[in-house]
Amino acid sequence: MTKGVTQPTVIIFSTPTCAFCNQAKAYFRQKGIRFHDVDVSRDPAAARDMVRRSGQQGVPVIDIGGRIVVGFDRNKINQLLGIK
Repeated sequence: MTKGVTQPTVIIFSTPTCAFCNQAKAYFRQKGIRFHDVDVSRDPAAARDMVRRSGQQGVPVIDIGGRIVVGFDRNKINQLLGIK
């Protein structure tokens, strides 16, 4: 993140057993990106919200300031967060 730029809200819809979810969360931690983790395996309402936002049943679904990334697409995540 560029200094002085406010980070957009980052929400990751995930499950504990999803390898790509865990890779995405580790990547966010490594880059110092704050995120809210929503476990859709424990929260049926959140799972419905995820499908409504993305049209997808699979995880991870990452919401970056209202822009949806399906899967752990590092290039798209970097683009949306302004990471070089």
